[in-house]
Amino acid sequence: MNADQLPMGATPISPKPDAAPTLRIRAVMLGERINPSGLEIGSLVSSTPAAFRVHGGLAVIFRYGVVVLIGLLPSEEKVLIDSLKSRVTGELSPYEEETAQAQLCHDENAEAIQPGGPINLSKFSDERLLLIADALAKSTSLARDERRVAAVFDVIEPFARELAEKGRTSRRRKGILQLIGNALLVQQRVAGRVAVAEKPDALWEKPQLDRLYARLEDEYELKERLDTLDRKLTVIAETADALTDIIDTQRSLRLEIAVVVLIVIEVAIGCIQIFAGIH
Repeated sequence: MNADQLPMGATPISPKPDAAPTLRIRAVMLGERINPSGLEIGSLVSSTPAAFRVHGGLAVIFRYGVVVLIGLLPSEEKVLIDSLKSRVTGELSPYEEETAQAQLCHDENAEAIQPGGPINLSKFSDERLLLIADALAKSTSLARDERRVAAVFDVIEPFARELAEKGRTSRRRKGILQLIGNALLVQQRVAGRVAVAEKPDALWEKPQLDRLYARLEDEYELKERLDTLDRKLTVIAETADALTDIIDTQRSLRLEIAVVVLIVIEVAIGCIQIFAGIH
């Protein structure tokens, strides 16, 4: 209804100003790895990481198992995730995921990230969205690794308590080696595949966006979380080494006791034979 159609004596209502356009961004960790080679799900936007324009939005695929979906409907996200499952190695259940909101502010000087709020962008350019995808993907992967390290710490605690209370451990070497293996897997993933400390390739082409990425790093505490994870991995490795040394010492002691017993038995047999020869 326009102003000419309003009833007599009614006051026109001013329309509310349009809200700033927003984009929903969802990062989903599907598994240990995703192989994007030869993938054709839309027009290619970037090759490193593999990014495609899909249904007017973006799908960014990281080889370390994370796909970031930008500006897609939930139904479109489901179809895309289902299409990627055949390319996933070590599929997770349930998936690890994080979400964010990007909001248009039309002013490059106003680009900022509100604590717990939207990410303000001067424009929804591919480079800016790729930076957000990189930071959110790393954050999602770190969350998964943090959970795995916490699980390893849950295994370490009974070992430490048993040592403190009894001065020894009844745990087998196999359990210790599994502990070391879990720590090495997380360490290799963080350092080799995810490369949290490395900056995305988009910054090499657009160095003026370095400030935006620095804000994203601060928002998701990427460096701090990586340092904390490294310290925990160091503790796990040192604990595993100490427990392995203890078990090796126990095995050596048992071996020495067995050798002594065998010597005693051999001496006893010799004495019996000598005694029997005399008689």
